[in-house]
Amino acid sequence: MKVLELNFTTEEGKTSKLTIDQPLEPVEPAQVKAAMANIIASNVFLDSDGNSFVEPKSARLVERNVEEIDIDIE
Repeated sequence: MKVLELNFTTEEGKTSKLTIDQPLEPVEPAQVKAAMANIIASNVFLDSDGNSFVEPKSARLVERNVEEIDIDIE
């Protein structure tokens, strides 16, 4: 499963992350940058301490693969 992680700097200078499950691919950097600017401008999201996002910090596409191992537990 892939996740798009959007990292923002908050008004306290900390980093806060939003994640988007199964983003449309290919992920276009210009669209991600514009979306992050819109998120900041809308001031809808706050970090866990109630601080606003003030600037985009980074974005990355993360893929996680999990494989179950059958160990036959009785």
